Amino acid sequence: MLPRMNAEARHSPSPPLLTAPVHEQIRAAVRAGVSHVDCSLDLQRSMTRVDVGAAGWSWQGERYPFLEVCRDHTIYRWDREAARFEVVARYATALIKLVPTPWGPPTFEIDGIKMLPTARVSPYVDAGRKVALIRPAGKRILDTCGGLGYFAACSLNAGARQVLSYERSPEVIWLRGLNPWSPRDDERLQLTQGDVVGGIAQLPDASVDAILHDPPRFGIAGELYAQAFYDQLARVIKRRGRMFHYTGSPNKLTSRRDVPGEVAKRLRRAGFTVHLDGDGVLAERA
Repeated sequence: MLPRMNAEARHSPSPPLLTAPVHEQIRAAVRAGVSHVDCSLDLQRSMTRVDVGAAGWSWQGERYPFLEVCRDHTIYRWDREAARFEVVARYATALIKLVPTPWGPPTFEIDGIKMLPTARVSPYVDAGRKVALIRPAGKRILDTCGGLGYFAACSLNAGARQVLSYERSPEVIWLRGLNPWSPRDDERLQLTQGDVVGGIAQLPDASVDAILHDPPRFGIAGELYAQAFYDQLARVIKRRGRMFHYTGSPNKLTSRRDVPGEVAKRLRRAGFTVHLDGDGVLAERA
């Protein structure tokens, strides 16, 4: 059996999170000679009041120093043990890093490659649009590649009965434990640390009402685009159940591949009716 994540493993205490714009906002208050400033220390999830001074700033009874260097495209968290701000990133086989966006909800990168669309829309809003396609209210949903949990959060907000979510990377689960936009403890969410390729084999036939499949790009996780995996998706979903499969929008001229077309062909073989929808494929079990 794959291990399920308990509350302590999923979520650690919430330290202040700093980005370059917020750090500059606090420093600007010092230059202006004011004693406090209202800003966000949780990536625009909420606003709070910070007391400021020439040597640093204080919040909730604790004092914090200014960073000597506060880089763009970086999120810093306070490490109480080390008494300093650290970049929210971990290195295993690749560098996995939480990255701010103009919208508030962050994305994450693996070796510099962004895992969520952010150029034109908030990744949270983008997830909400895709989740709406499967009509989640009252349904038991399989979330194959949990990531930061935005699909799960939007499903729960829309009234899903249960979300079965898989995420194989402990580093990504660590990121979502620090991300205030990731779903917090909800008895309807079952988060499993492990590979969905193994996990799906343990699910009974016709045991989920809908599926959200948001795999990494083909070159990283080709097994999640394989016919054998699509056959498993067809096995576990109920008839007339809907699935949204994110594919991205690779340029055929540069990639020399039609990934959405290949996905649609394999899904039809597995027993789905399909049509392309934005940057993915919307499928229904026949």
